[in-house]
Amino acid sequence: MSPVDGAGPRTASTLVEAARYLLSSAEERGLSVAVAESLTGGEVSSVLVSVPGASTVVVGGVVAYATRIKAEILGVDVRRLELTGPVDGEVAKQMANGVAALLGADLGLATTGVAGPGPADGRRAGTVHVAVASPWGTVSRELHLDGDRTQVRDGATTAVLALAVALLDAAGS
Repeated sequence: MSPVDGAGPRTASTLVEAARYLLSSAEERGLSVAVAESLTGGEVSSVLVSVPGASTVVVGGVVAYATRIKAEILGVDVRRLELTGPVDGEVAKQMANGVAALLGADLGLATTGVAGPGPADGRRAGTVHVAVASPWGTVSRELHLDGDRTQVRDGATTAVLALAVALLDAAGS
């Protein structure tokens, strides 16, 4: 079982263990990682690079907090953004694919959602979409997280790392 499978409160050490496991799995496969973040605002990238040796896997990241940056930098379809807003599974997938292409990485991780404290873009606080793009395809997951702004952001960070680990584990089977 990977360190991202358990339930319970998310802590800084849990996040670092999840990052360490993802980086180790990616390095074993010779894969590079790039990150596109909205509601997490750089937290995923920060957790990844807190692991010694991360530079062998992590190529970079984009904090696309503003909706227009998702379109202008990451290539998210403007019509999709107009139709659904930025808190959407397909937007998360496009962000993941966009950052992988932009930074020349094998894996693209993406987060988008509403951290709170109140609703935004017609979605309640805690609504999160995470996605991972890979050579085997792109997957996304919708979450409805409870807690304050920090807990939602930590939950989104843990979820995208877990999704990437699950994708790598499935590809390695």
